[in-house]
Amino acid sequence: MCNKDTRAVIIGGTQGLGLAIARQLAAEGSPVVVITGRDRKKGEHAVADLAKLGCEAHFIAADLGNVDECQAAIDKAGGLIGPLNALVNSAASCDRGTLLDTTPEVWAKLMDINARGPFFTMQAFVRQALEHRIAASIVNIVSMVIHCGQSYLAPYSASKAALANITKNTAQAHRRDRIRCNAIACGWMDTPGEDVTQKRFHDAPNDWLERAEAAQPFGQLVKPAQVAPLATYLLSPESGVLTGAIIDCDQNVAGAYPE
Repeated sequence: MCNKDTRAVIIGGTQGLGLAIARQLAAEGSPVVVITGRDRKKGEHAVADLAKLGCEAHFIAADLGNVDECQAAIDKAGGLIGPLNALVNSAASCDRGTLLDTTPEVWAKLMDINARGPFFTMQAFVRQALEHRIAASIVNIVSMVIHCGQSYLAPYSASKAALANITKNTAQAHRRDRIRCNAIACGWMDTPGEDVTQKRFHDAPNDWLERAEAAQPFGQLVKPAQVAPLATYLLSPESGVLTGAIIDCDQNVAGAYPE
């Protein structure tokens, strides 16, 4: 469980899972949190939402596809709330593409936002922790598609698989600095972003969520509020020495076949 000593920054914290994690931090007693995103209006709304929970929140506008903005966001966050000891990389782009129709532009966009951006965000975060000689924890949000993914998610799957590897590499590299790095591989999740994606790329009707959930083993998609406590556990000292783990968080089991 996180506490009053947690100084967290959540990349992509203005909606969906990122905002759910910020809310969970507030519920567990973290007095302050920094969230980032591209949409200032959403950011201001999220800050107001967190304030109702008694949490002092700050919003920093940053595009994860821009390395300079990623690193500046970490520096600004540290300046606002003190040396950071918790980082969540939750922002992502979910553009579609198969092996045959993915353009170099789509490939570059997904790699920039889903892998390069988190890498350099983590770089700035770890440098700050080392400078202040503090223990710290990182949680990266990846996806079950790291195991394969649908054919129309070829570049997205590749970008998230890259982040999964970055997670393990960072965990190995900074164990003796007492900086932990873990990831959560989420399955199909009910978020505002997913609603946009379904309608944009799949012409989904307004009741797509109800139909999708009716077909799932547990009768629902993954819910952000159900994942958030796992993320805050991984951020907290209660998760002990746990590092380099990639935890599947889904109702479908990777490697299983129809019986």
